[in-house]
Amino acid sequence: MVASGKTAGLVLREKQSSSAQAQGSVLPRFSSGVATPASIVRALKAAAGLPPLGIRASYASGRCVRGTYAPSDQAREITRSPSFTRPSRVLARFALDVGRPDAPLRGFSFRLGSEGQSSDMLTQSAPIHFAGTLDQMLAFLAARIPGPDGKPDRAKGEAFSASNPQTRQQSDYIAAHPLPASFARTAYWGVHAFPATNSKGETRFIKFKVMPVGEQDRLAASEAAANPERLIDDLNSRIAARDIRFSVLALLDRPGDPVMDVTIRWPDEDAREALRLGTIVITGVEACGACDEARFHPGNLAAGIGHPPDEIFAARCAAYIAAQTKRRR
Repeated sequence: MVASGKTAGLVLREKQSSSAQAQGSVLPRFSSGVATPASIVRALKAAAGLPPLGIRASYASGRCVRGTYAPSDQAREITRSPSFTRPSRVLARFALDVGRPDAPLRGFSFRLGSEGQSSDMLTQSAPIHFAGTLDQMLAFLAARIPGPDGKPDRAKGEAFSASNPQTRQQSDYIAAHPLPASFARTAYWGVHAFPATNSKGETRFIKFKVMPVGEQDRLAASEAAANPERLIDDLNSRIAARDIRFSVLALLDRPGDPVMDVTIRWPDEDAREALRLGTIVITGVEACGACDEARFHPGNLAAGIGHPPDEIFAARCAAYIAAQTKRRR
């Protein structure tokens, strides 16, 4: 449920853990093991059958769009970030990640705020990630790289998942929650727990959820699944006809909520208290180059929203730099 500003304000509390403090522009560190961000980028492309250079490692097919953001009156109850508390233009990208046919994802990346005070949010159509550590992520992808026949070894992938059951949770969620037949009807999550500091200096963890407002399906879900490019055509036609709206929500933490493991959800997450930070209105399409040039980066967060403490977020920050460098070679 969405909480009123008064209710949310009453339950705000300051976290004493240093991991919950807003971290500004300081990039988090990832643990050193077998995997590295560069090896993850290579494995993502190999598992999806993509060439090593020139193409995104994930969410390769998409549509760049523009719009506006209007904050709610309650946004300052959660964060002092100017990205979320002030009106701004929006640059965004809807995208498809079809590298895993067993668990297709959609992405919605967007930049809020003015130059020097902007934040990049990278959200997806499932509330959890498929791996909890960098090494586990690399092993998961390696088990799904196609062989000489162009097909992955299904038995190898199933054996890995059987010995690492947490890596099944994302695909199980996707199987149990079929996606709507439109980007504009899809709910998106930021799977990480972000430390948010409000105007009173109080810090708590939140998760971002982006919910569609007032859209209806036009395509059959089976049609969209069979031809993912139809999703982009559908998005284009909707934007040409009218604005598309999304509510940006903050899911509020409770004592004991896990913040280090992105493969599990918070207890009763779908039913718990949430506060609407603001509304994104998509008003037009942009050339693909506009989003390529913008270089969305998960570590780009204006003061008031800190970096999540989990290992996957830290690695993602480094991986985005590696992937963007390779695309430009």
